Amino acid sequence: MSIAATLARLHAELPTGVRLVAVSKYQPIEALREAYDAGQRVFGESHAQELVAKHAALPADIEWHFIGHLQTNKVRQIAPFVSLIHSVDSPRLLNEINRQALRFGRRIDVLLQLHVAREETKFGFSPADLAAYLEAGEWQQLAGVRIVGLMAMASNVDDDARIRADFRAAHNIYKQARATHFANQPAFAERSWGMSGDYPIAVEEGATLVRVGSMIFGERA
Repeated sequence: MSIAATLARLHAELPTGVRLVAVSKYQPIEALREAYDAGQRVFGESHAQELVAKHAALPADIEWHFIGHLQTNKVRQIAPFVSLIHSVDSPRLLNEINRQALRFGRRIDVLLQLHVAREETKFGFSPADLAAYLEAGEWQQLAGVRIVGLMAMASNVDDDARIRADFRAAHNIYKQARATHFANQPAFAERSWGMSGDYPIAVEEGATLVRVGSMIFGERA
């Protein structure tokens, strides 16, 4: 199936209120242009230098999302243009995004990355750390960032029940955070979970952003 046909099927399948992030890391510019020509406008990258190069080479109306583990020393490269950073996994990183956003006269939307998976290798705030960080309130002083939701990854298992439980836990934590700390901030509305293998479960468990790559572009080179 062509990139255009796959995108059309995905967009038709996703319910209103759920947006598709086309994960384009390691994909050639031609593949992104094909997706763009088919109407896709939201792309997700996970390496700063690759994102900078693609941003320079492709149309200006693309909404670029950074979805991978972001090192603090790479923030400056993407701060001038990135639309949403999904993977804010520490207060230190959030502070650096804030610093660079202010330097470029921007306010950057971010998601706090939640660690709900069984593997230790995943990054993110534990539920307890997230609750403590939000309660402390220092984030409210950061004028260069706007926290608009949470991101999570499910355990890397062939067990739909486990995956569903991870996404459901993330959604419950999101609802608690919204009620406790963001009740007066309608922008806090995004839930980024679900990838090519599990996005239908993610949608059922409250996702508003699904990150789909291999299904659209094929396996990465």
